[in-house]
Amino acid sequence: MGDTGAGQDLLDVLVVGGGINGAGIARDAAGRGWSVCLCEQDDLASHTSSASTKLIHGGLRYLQYGEFGLVRKALRERSVLQRLAPHLVVPTRFVLPHAAHLRPGWMLHAGLWLYDHLGHAGSAFPRSRRLDLRSDPRGAALQPGFRNGFSYSDARVDDARLVVLNALDAHERGAQIHVRTRCEQLIRHRDHWWAVLRQADGRVQRLRTRAVVNATGPWAGNLLERAGMDAPIGLRLVQGSHIVVPRLYAHDSAYLLQQPDQRIVFVLPFEQDFTLIGTTDVDYDGYPAQVQAAGSEVAYLCAAANRWLRTPVQPADVVWQYSGVRPLLADHHHDAAKVTRDYRLQLDASQAPLLSVLGGKLTTYRTLAEEAVDQLGAALGRAEPAWTADGAPLPGGDIGAAPVVLARLQEQYPAMPPSLLATLARRYGSRASAVLGDAASTVQLGTGFGADLYAREVDYLIAHEWVRTLDDLLWRRTKLGLRLDAAQRDVLAQYVAQRVAAMA
Repeated sequence: MGDTGAGQDLLDVLVVGGGINGAGIARDAAGRGWSVCLCEQDDLASHTSSASTKLIHGGLRYLQYGEFGLVRKALRERSVLQRLAPHLVVPTRFVLPHAAHLRPGWMLHAGLWLYDHLGHAGSAFPRSRRLDLRSDPRGAALQPGFRNGFSYSDARVDDARLVVLNALDAHERGAQIHVRTRCEQLIRHRDHWWAVLRQADGRVQRLRTRAVVNATGPWAGNLLERAGMDAPIGLRLVQGSHIVVPRLYAHDSAYLLQQPDQRIVFVLPFEQDFTLIGTTDVDYDGYPAQVQAAGSEVAYLCAAANRWLRTPVQPADVVWQYSGVRPLLADHHHDAAKVTRDYRLQLDASQAPLLSVLGGKLTTYRTLAEEAVDQLGAALGRAEPAWTADGAPLPGGDIGAAPVVLARLQEQYPAMPPSLLATLARRYGSRASAVLGDAASTVQLGTGFGADLYAREVDYLIAHEWVRTLDDLLWRRTKLGLRLDAAQRDVLAQYVAQRVAAMA
């Protein structure tokens, strides 16, 4: 394919990287009236941002490392994100069982007291409390012998969908979103950049931009090299792996399980019929896109769960495993689990600005984006105010939590299966009605692929959420890879390929 030609319009900012930080920055900047382009070499959230523990949380364990500022910031964001995406951010009670040989009870109580007070100014999240695991129903999932524990509040989220919603909102505010488009070259002039973008089909686009954001996560150093810059970025790449098994217990609380090596492992309800267990922390030195969970990591997570849970977990029980590379700020800690999850914004404004995003965690992406655009605004001489903390909710979040959306959908679509409506309410919030349109029954939704997935939803994802491949749909926009068998996947793959080709 040939060159699409040099774009003469001058953008305000090019965001390179379609993970949570890049999408958040694109949304913030577009909402301030900036002209924005975001390019992602693969799919949105295709790497680190879809490989998290799916939590919106303050990070209780970071208190033991003295990260009080990070925890306070994250707890504040927990409430903000629940307001922005109430259908996606699900408040959850976490059970922390106590074992005296790991940490004394007074230490856990003190940590939870501090956690409550760092995050409870006006918070709707309930405070922590003590539990008698012998009488509390959630104690039944634990091995006999655990008598005491605590419960506290945080939230779960579909991380990949959170990225997509930020990109979608950015797009609806005027941003260009280009998936499967690699930034191959950045050429700096005094007051602007020339960027060379290559799409998957080989087409090349050249554009001019006043500023560039390097939000490429583990690839941050590589992009700086392409920009002709060799400044040290101070990243430490850490692999985190997770496993998914059939549901281990019936209730909707989660568990935080202490381990003899002083790490912690989360056990979470996942996609109604499954349980998610994670994570590991292992230094990584390979190519980020090729990271895979090692057998030793799977064994570690199984053993971590088996120390506490009544139902045993074996590697053979794992129905899905995934791994991501976290680009953390390098520090003095030998243990990767102790490396800070805070972030740093590195701005080079000696000529046309280039801002690199280093570190960070899912929960604090919005405030990171706000600080990033504030810094760029100062460098570019722009003074539009920050808006995302109190601004409009993310797409689909304007009605409320999924149960509220479901009630409306049941009134609007009385003939639709309740399981389908419940799934769409969780996935799309108020945008579920845009997926269903004027259909009165599943017959009008087109081909059924299994697991309450119909052609109309697939078409919606291709047209509005940048689905281009089967994996985009099965593992990022939905988690239907857990439910569809090989034959169903083959039929769906053919349909997706045909519909995408028809758009070209």
